[in-house]
Amino acid sequence: METESGKRGKESGVRNRRYSIRYPFAAEVEMLELKSGSRVSGVTSDLSLGGCFMCVRRTLEVGARVRGTLTRDGQKVGMLAVVRVVKPHAGMGLEFLDIDPDSNGILLSWIENLRKSH
Repeated sequence: METESGKRGKESGVRNRRYSIRYPFAAEVEMLELKSGSRVSGVTSDLSLGGCFMCVRRTLEVGARVRGTLTRDGQKVGMLAVVRVVKPHAGMGLEFLDIDPDSNGILLSWIENLRKSH
């Protein structure tokens, strides 16, 4: 019998709940899958301190590790992330594993601005 979570897409059984509030947020995303060297680009639909959802045509597999960049209004946030959720024909949920040191302040300012506007 298929569970509700199974109907929503392939999810990691270990970590399928969110630890941070996600806010609607559009930024360009460029990702490099570390194992295969495959490149994926798209747009975020939401953002939190712990991750984002990336709208893409071609998804990667759950567990894939990626190095990526979020870009909005000329500001860039670089990170190492892992694919936690795949929703076919929609995109994938990424959990940030590490934010580049020079990007941390930008990510924090984006989140603070989103908090104030909601």
